[in-house]
Amino acid sequence: MTVHVTPETLDLRQFLKPGDHIVFGQACGEPVTLVEALIEQGQHIGGLSAFIATSFSGLFTPESAASFRLSSMGAIGALRSMTKVHALDVIPVHVSQVAPLIAAGIMPCDVAMIQVSPADADGNHSCGLISDYVRAAVDKARVVIAEVNEAVPYTHGELIPASAIDVAVKVSRQPVEVAPTKIGETDEGIARHCAEFIGDGSVIQTGVGAVPDAILRLLGDRKDLGVHSGMLGDGLVDLIEAGVVTNARKEIDPGVTINGALIGTRRLYQFCDRNPAVRMTPTSYTHDAAVLGQLSRLVTLNSALEVDLTGQVNAEQSGSAYMGGTGGQVDFVRAGARSPGGASLMVLAATAKGGTLSKIVPALSGPVTTARTEVDVVVTELGAAELKGQSLATRTRRLIAIAHPDFREDLSRAAHEIQTRGF
Repeated sequence: MTVHVTPETLDLRQFLKPGDHIVFGQACGEPVTLVEALIEQGQHIGGLSAFIATSFSGLFTPESAASFRLSSMGAIGALRSMTKVHALDVIPVHVSQVAPLIAAGIMPCDVAMIQVSPADADGNHSCGLISDYVRAAVDKARVVIAEVNEAVPYTHGELIPASAIDVAVKVSRQPVEVAPTKIGETDEGIARHCAEFIGDGSVIQTGVGAVPDAILRLLGDRKDLGVHSGMLGDGLVDLIEAGVVTNARKEIDPGVTINGALIGTRRLYQFCDRNPAVRMTPTSYTHDAAVLGQLSRLVTLNSALEVDLTGQVNAEQSGSAYMGGTGGQVDFVRAGARSPGGASLMVLAATAKGGTLSKIVPALSGPVTTARTEVDVVVTELGAAELKGQSLATRTRRLIAIAHPDFREDLSRAAHEIQTRGF
């Protein structure tokens, strides 16, 4: 039977044991009331650890490590500061593998802390803003603690029955919001080159941020675009309301936008509330190779920290600083590159640190997130380098052509040295 408590009366010591492993809902589905409670009470329980894939709340800080040890799949969102002081354990994992690893017990989940909408007439709660690995955590956990938030939209798709919730904490507070990022000249330049790959009837997968927003603004004259993505922001609303996104030509889920995470503002949340044209699904559907393989004209958009002269991508770490994560990149890169009429776009600015550092590099400074065998098209504000099916020498020439002119001579010299030694 579900125990109903208020935030003021929630005593986690009644439900948690020393040494428990906790899995949080992530991104804008982060249960901030429960996170706040765990930060306040966790040190009195002892030995706790927790996992969250991304966080934008700002609640996780080096100081919160006194209450529990936090792990994540990368330094995404507001978690980057924690890696600098070694207060975050990074687990290299694709987001699509989090749920299977929880189910298998490899990523332990004793307690699931999630955020859901109020229940419907049948007693089912919507996952609301995030549905990726939530159900897997609920199914595995000994204790499910749900923040039932009146401000969370009821979205179609993944549901949590009230019977699966052990502790319900009713709140009414605005969920985490992520405001659109300011679009700069570099973002607009990248977007122009990306938009050339998106034609009428294309199915798009994108993230959130300045470049995705800039791309979406350029698609107003397209017809019958579809969406199948792991996350979406406010820009989706504009395209649906303008009649650009109809999902009419998708081979599967016609007429419906498929998504796993809503990362935006109240405008996006209100638009998706009880909207049958938007369906929230777990990663077993959004990222699944068999599902994605049914979509033609799939254009996927992913970002990189740096790309080497053969096409290897690092999206995780710059030197000793962990700055990103694997996310769903590899799943969508492979799907877009193999989709008939589609493309996989890997985007990055040509330079960093005020133009003093090239992001097209002779050798990566961090790990290989996406292998060169998977990379299709690399895009900077200076152009698009189509790499799929090309020799190493051709790849090198094309990548140097989209690097900043200030670095092309050094890159050409490095390429010559590499070719002399052999790739």
